[in-house]
Amino acid sequence: MSKTDINTPLIPVILSGGAGTRLWPVSRRAHPKPFMELIDGETLAEKTMLRAKLVAGNAPVITVTSRDYYFYTRDLYLGLKNNTGDEQFLLEPMGRNTAPAIALAAMSVRDSEGENASLLVLPADHLIADLGRFEASVGEAVDLSNRGFLVTFGIHPTHAETGYGYIRQGEALTANSGYRVAEFVEKPDEPTAIKYLESGQYHWNSGMFCFQAGTFLESLKTHAPDVYSAAARVWEATDKSQSPVEFPADLFSECPSISIDYAVMERADNTAVVASDFGWSDIGSWKAISELYESGEGGNRIKGKAVMVGSTDCFVQSEGRIVAAVGVKDLVIVDTGDAVLVADRNQAQDVKEVVAQLSDLKHEAVNFHKTVHRPWGSFVILEDADDCKVKRLVVKPGQVLSLQRHQRRSEHWTVVSGKAKIRLGDKEIILEANQSTYIPAGTLHRLENPGESDIHLIEVQTGDYFGEDDIERLEDIYGRVR
Repeated sequence: MSKTDINTPLIPVILSGGAGTRLWPVSRRAHPKPFMELIDGETLAEKTMLRAKLVAGNAPVITVTSRDYYFYTRDLYLGLKNNTGDEQFLLEPMGRNTAPAIALAAMSVRDSEGENASLLVLPADHLIADLGRFEASVGEAVDLSNRGFLVTFGIHPTHAETGYGYIRQGEALTANSGYRVAEFVEKPDEPTAIKYLESGQYHWNSGMFCFQAGTFLESLKTHAPDVYSAAARVWEATDKSQSPVEFPADLFSECPSISIDYAVMERADNTAVVASDFGWSDIGSWKAISELYESGEGGNRIKGKAVMVGSTDCFVQSEGRIVAAVGVKDLVIVDTGDAVLVADRNQAQDVKEVVAQLSDLKHEAVNFHKTVHRPWGSFVILEDADDCKVKRLVVKPGQVLSLQRHQRRSEHWTVVSGKAKIRLGDKEIILEANQSTYIPAGTLHRLENPGESDIHLIEVQTGDYFGEDDIERLEDIYGRVR
């Protein structure tokens, strides 16, 4: 149902963040799961925004994310068909789980739309196949939220899943699929999950919610007053006139890190569940990703280039290089150019342990791909050796890199295409295709694209250290000077 079909406004709130560690090496901290392209070329973030607009009508859509993800998310939204560019952003300086994020979104909606406006909370990294059924479930959830319920969406289980929390339904509240919540239960073991499935009374906890702003905030004040008070202090100190709206880091850091489930939903007595069957998946593992693809010969599913010899029931994803698999079965093989994952399909959930070990080693593969997105464009790492680092930069029209300098490296820039305006110390130069310049260590410099087409530029770094923390920013139009 659309916004015009209900008595009070419905404001979708998209939560976009997280590391997506179970989908490494494609999902990394600087480019997490919502930005992964699926088989149809769309990202999960784009699909979530399209779903949000489907049910919001002309109402605004709020995205709660971080400054690190803001520019890329904004650009994805702007690329959507018929985009009106009226999306709103609330930026967190750090992660504090879902309760503070939703609390601040609710305060924003309360102030702009009134306390009776309903929020539809949607994680940015879920996939929903049947939009018609989704729209119908949202309509039922809005009706319940208007009756004072805190509504969650329960998913009809298709198998005895041990990786999700469950919701047990109580008395019926609507003629269709709305029920009181009898109980929230943690992730079960397999025998318990089988009992849940056979009972027909349990649903997977989807992590999607619907409630009126005022109802939620009153419940938060009652059941988690520390979270409410901390969020209220943040909201009071936030400059609402800026776009995007950024929360002050010092106060936001004082918010308890707690989920909405623990803070409110499991403690309140006015919770309801809409039992849903709209083809939901949280795309939580490579096994789930592989099931989006049609199987071919031998049950293999392939994205990219692969040669399969005597291999069955494997999933292969390659971003450029050819992958050959000989005499293997039930494997996930993912090659991103700078990292290769080989895993048993039935242990795909354990990929997060790889990320944990890489984090302990402080390896850059935890955070960055060979291609790194920046507010001004992107760069691809062509070589990363002990004595040099080589990048190919793409700078979008009208964009400007920060005014910066480095202490431990020098840089050589060669323009491949486009026209670059470069500040080098106290002078300004223009470089066109096949021209280059040298930037000694310690020299202030900045690159700007004043044209109407992308700049492609090769950067060669020389010195004794090439880490991103050797960037001293003095000015930056994207707010990265701290």
